[in-house]
Amino acid sequence: MGDVALALDVGATKAAVARVAPDGVVLERGSVPTAGVEDPFAGIADLLRSLRGDAVVCGIGSAGPMTVRGERVSPVNLPAWRDYPLRARVADVIGLPTFLDGDAKALALAEGRFGAARGVDDYVAMVVSTGVGGGIVLGGRLLDGALGNAGHIGHVIVEPDGRPCGCGGHGCLEAEVSGTALTAVTGRPPLEAPLELRERAGRLTGQAVASVANLLDLRLAVVAGSVALGFGEVFFTAAQDELDARARLSFSVGARIVPSTLADGPVLGAACVGWRGQT
Repeated sequence: MGDVALALDVGATKAAVARVAPDGVVLERGSVPTAGVEDPFAGIADLLRSLRGDAVVCGIGSAGPMTVRGERVSPVNLPAWRDYPLRARVADVIGLPTFLDGDAKALALAEGRFGAARGVDDYVAMVVSTGVGGGIVLGGRLLDGALGNAGHIGHVIVEPDGRPCGCGGHGCLEAEVSGTALTAVTGRPPLEAPLELRERAGRLTGQAVASVANLLDLRLAVVAGSVALGFGEVFFTAAQDELDARARLSFSVGARIVPSTLADGPVLGAACVGWRGQT
């Protein structure tokens, strides 16, 4: 795993591309908008070509859901892409071995290699941002699931009679605490949410993490994303208090929920997807 990776992180507002060294140093980077763009692939392709450099593998982190091995993706917040062959299109553009996984699963890889879960074999990594996603590592291995969608903590039910979710259900964590949900409730940008909604977002996140900790025998959750990190101490204190109250089994007592410290987590995660694909 000594190769430079070309990393593509596709988000609801922008796509970021970077060349990443094996030690996690970002050698070069750029981004193009995705929000409000009918089909953002043309801009992404130009950016990939310009930054390809000496990379020998490409990794992609994308919102899902996706089909087996990431051959087709349908990001909820990018309606232009439904059953979209993103991996194959990127591979055609850059001519490199190319691998794709969910963006939050990619983050889980980055946290284990470079971040707050380094040296930990069992943990969940989460993104609380425009949407809510997750990736789970057990026994040092990232869980994939039958179609590659394992770890979708954003669709753990936290309010059984709660808000409708983009997935078709009601009361999912994503439907209650994501930036999209908070804007729908307040009519304002997520980071302008009042104190009670910031605390509630943390509390419900802690509730979801407790369910995962109790189910899967893990004791660490690492949380990234503009909403969680933007809310800061208010969010994480409420989340930890709720986790303490609900993770009461002998193996889950003392579980922790901590903020990600990886400033470049999304592109580091995408690079890790590429390196993982080489193995």
